[in-house]
Formats: sequence, structure tokens, C-alpha cells
Amino acid sequence: MGAFDQAAAAEGEVFDYDAQAELFSARSRKSSRQASAYRRFDRAADAIRFAIEDLPPEQLLRAHLQVEESRFDGNGIRRLYEAAEYPLVRRDAVSP
Repeated sequence: MGAFDQAAAAEGEVFDYDAQAELFSARSRKSSRQASAYRRFDRAADAIRFAIEDLPPEQLLRAHLQVEESRFDGNGIRRLYEAAEYPLVRRDAVSP
């Protein structure tokens, strides 16, 4: 599945920000320790906020979010964060 299911979005499917989510983020290639990190969240909105606001930008590029049967890459995660439907307060200064 692609970074963002454009067909589902075109059909008017609504993303469930309250669904459980799993976030997989690759660590820096320079680090010889643990190749990737995994976190489980009770709400997708919290996983999205963590990915955008707390992960280093280079780690976000290699991250992916799994929510139910959908999978989103870093760009898809950013689109979910920037969507008007995103339910949480965003930080004032977030740069791409």
C-alpha cells in the first residue's frame, strides 16, 4: 500500500485518529546501535504528533505509521498532521 491511500481519500473515507497505531522509525544510518525503533500508541493522533514534533527530521523520512490496515510513510504522516481534521493542538513552529 502506498504512503497515503489516495483512492480511499477520494472516496471520502475518514481517517480514524482515535484508532490504535504503531510507529516504526529507522534510526540514523550512522548509529551502529539498534536499527529501528517501535512504539505503540492508543491513539493515532498521538503517534502522528510524536512523529512530527519529536522525531528528528531524518528519522521521520524513514518512519512509517501503521493504523488498522493502512500504512503511511513520513509524507503521509505529515499530511495527516496537517489535515483540518487532526484533533490535537499543533506546535506553533513546525518546519517540514
